[in-house]
Amino acid sequence: MHTGIRKVGNMEWEVPVGYVPGMRVPGRFYLSDDLAGSVEEGAVRQLANVATLPGIVKYSLAMPDIHWGYGFPIGGVAAFDMEHGVISPGGVGFDINCGVRLIATPPTEKDITRKRELIEALFRTIPTGVGAKSTLKLSARDLLDMMDEGASWAVRNGYGHENDLEHCEENGSMKDASSADVSQKARQRGMPQCGTLGSGNHFLELQVVAEVTDERAARAFGIEKGQICCMIHCGSRGLGHQVCTDHLKVLEKATGNYNIQVPDRQLACAPVSSPEGKAYLGAMAAAANYAWANRQMITHNARGVFASFFGLEHEDMPLVYDVAHNVAKIEDHRVDGRSMRLCVHRKGATRAFGPGSRDIPRAYSEEGQPVIIPGSMGSSSYLLKGTATAMEKTFGSTCHGAGRLMSRTQAKKSTRGAEVQKILAKQGIIVRATSQAVIAEEAPEAYKPSSEVVRVVHEAGLSLTVARLEPLGVIKG
Repeated sequence: MHTGIRKVGNMEWEVPVGYVPGMRVPGRFYLSDDLAGSVEEGAVRQLANVATLPGIVKYSLAMPDIHWGYGFPIGGVAAFDMEHGVISPGGVGFDINCGVRLIATPPTEKDITRKRELIEALFRTIPTGVGAKSTLKLSARDLLDMMDEGASWAVRNGYGHENDLEHCEENGSMKDASSADVSQKARQRGMPQCGTLGSGNHFLELQVVAEVTDERAARAFGIEKGQICCMIHCGSRGLGHQVCTDHLKVLEKATGNYNIQVPDRQLACAPVSSPEGKAYLGAMAAAANYAWANRQMITHNARGVFASFFGLEHEDMPLVYDVAHNVAKIEDHRVDGRSMRLCVHRKGATRAFGPGSRDIPRAYSEEGQPVIIPGSMGSSSYLLKGTATAMEKTFGSTCHGAGRLMSRTQAKKSTRGAEVQKILAKQGIIVRATSQAVIAEEAPEAYKPSSEVVRVVHEAGLSLTVARLEPLGVIKG
């Protein structure tokens, strides 16, 4: 481990005040000894830099999928008090509300007799790749309504059913959304892209439930061994990216205007209660709502493919849950025995609220919120549940995925897409993508082992494993 960092628990490490000048609180991150060598010094420094921001509460946190990002590390969590604290686009990232959802289906693995045809049909039906365009022709009014309403706009227009909304974090819509703070350029980028998967690490994956480790929670979540599931990972496309770009320019000026000292300009921020902070929060929430509508529309189209293959009704394929990875939200938490209203940034981190939370579906209340951790094409994905420990230690947060070991450039230099595709095919995993380059970028070896990352959060008590899912086929942009 890097000099100056000390271990303070089985899976818990501390970056002490003084690691970088101006830290107001310590940094804390969660990692096993096996993964300790994978942490970049730059990511730890970013974690420490976040601890210098005004109004930060308790710790600057990172999950075991920590790696270097823009300003904040990916895998980072930071909460700021509403009176003195700040909001920062660097704590959310460019792909606002990049998130993941899991859909359960009735077929089992033995029912998948035409797997390649099924993957091809999904690839034809769901637009993928850079600049992919939707078959839906949105009007300007539709886009505004979508940004205000989120997934409920999609359901209201026939892309799903009411139960889907209950099984989304925030019911698929942030109430603070302000489409008026989304630029015309961002709207133009978003108009043709809703209902598309995008590129990079975004995917739709066909999976089988290979193991159930918590039978009671699995029953509550509607999951059983041998069942086929569909996992979807994508975000707010060009609209969210443009919202981040636009508001970074405003907040870079605001940082100086409010005399906020930051060690890295990528930590541009403004007081949560300032006009600039409120405008960013409103635009970010609008982009988050767009992302929920996007995943809802992809879900509808994927259900259509399954329905035609297996003679199912859309209602036969319930949404288990949908979680957001990149958002800042106003939440109430108990800190040192008192209730505080906080602006919680999660960047490459997942909300993991524990049993009894009023913010999770009633049917899941006794178990805790479903947490969905994707693997990396050739590795396992996991379904977990949120815990009281996460509420106490990490503002109800856990990891969001395996976390990268290599940059996309490094991955492309180290392997070829065709070779990755061939190796996965031998394992029975069909990969369909718009290019060989994207397969190389997302090769399983470019990521930490998902099993080890999940072991860390399970043993740290931040979320507890419920089921393991194995990939059967994947489509990527």
